[in-house]
Amino acid sequence: MKQNICYAQSGGVTAVINATAGAILTAARKSSAVDKVYAGKNGILGILQEELYETWHESNETVRALRHTPGGAFGSCRIKLPNPSENLAPYQRLLDVFRAHHIGSLLYNGGNDSADTSLKIAAAMKTLGGDINCIGIPKTIDNDLPATDCCPGFGSVAKYVAVSTAETTLDIAAMARTSTKVFILEVMGRHAGWIAAAAGLSNENNGPLMIIFPEVPFNPPAFIAALNKRIRAHGYAVVVVSEGAKNANGHFLTSSGDSDNFSHQQLGGVAPYIANLVKQNINVKCHWAVADYLQRSASHLVSATDLEQAEAVGTAAVALAASGATSVMPVIWRLCESPYQWEISTAPLKKIANRERKLPMSFISADKYFITPACRRYLAPLISGESYPTYQNGLPCFAELKNILTKKQLPAYTHC
Repeated sequence: MKQNICYAQSGGVTAVINATAGAILTAARKSSAVDKVYAGKNGILGILQEELYETWHESNETVRALRHTPGGAFGSCRIKLPNPSENLAPYQRLLDVFRAHHIGSLLYNGGNDSADTSLKIAAAMKTLGGDINCIGIPKTIDNDLPATDCCPGFGSVAKYVAVSTAETTLDIAAMARTSTKVFILEVMGRHAGWIAAAAGLSNENNGPLMIIFPEVPFNPPAFIAALNKRIRAHGYAVVVVSEGAKNANGHFLTSSGDSDNFSHQQLGGVAPYIANLVKQNINVKCHWAVADYLQRSASHLVSATDLEQAEAVGTAAVALAASGATSVMPVIWRLCESPYQWEISTAPLKKIANRERKLPMSFISADKYFITPACRRYLAPLISGESYPTYQNGLPCFAELKNILTKKQLPAYTHC
């Protein structure tokens, strides 16, 4: 019998998460095992509230346009579900929604916390006697999921940061004689320095570039000394700092004090912190910028490799659901480094949920401010290739979905 599938997007979006969504819809339409695909409005929140989009109203042309559309086409959320052993109520609600709409599989597209959510739902379905397959789909710009060579979304952020670093380096070089001598770029990365490391691709050697990683305790005097050395050698310096940079005690250099539903501190502000440190110790003009959402929404500069992998995990997720698999995630397996070759494999969610892969110390240079050749070999293929969107009137064309909500069958849910 054919089954209906429910797809949901979770956590921070990427430049290619909608490419995964498009691949899922395309594969499902071709599958003899799938009837309809619903999409949760704002992720798991929409499923709990029985707000499900009927994706079959979207044309094939619109689905194809998702390939180059940033953001989350169906909306996302950050919601932490309770442990099923402590509270089964939200899981019973999920099961009721799935049964009301004849849904046999949940495809949940997200990062570490989403893998945890997927695993909890899969466990709860077994406890409740619900015949629901739960497939996690990798997505995170942080590139910190274990059991996969890389994470869809990361390659495009890495490309954006590498390109931006190369461009701003030329800008500073042109003005350094009489103006700005230090430029600081803050990039994302709570505990893992993969995004910051990508800046190293902009230079064959470190030259005027310095990278501050979360994995390396920040030492202000050592940093100022290294920065002075670069300014003397080149006349200027460019600093790329991860938002998750920490001091010797393991505390974030800066934090807003706010936290999300997963108790993650809201970060930001490390670039002006570094800029102030520079101004206090070196008498030079200094500018800073925060890449913030720009780095994860730049669909005009996606990596072709990243885009291909994002679509591949979506296609594989449909196949896994059709086969009856559950509590698993399609992952990327590196077969060869040069030339870069990869394939899709499968990993159990229990090896991914609540685990974090940091940048190996072997990827960080001896002076702690640059990347090693091994890191370059790992990163370089992931930013390879370009896939530009169609432009009209000077702007990229994005998908415009109808996002028609299905008719509700259940009483309102007010517990979230």
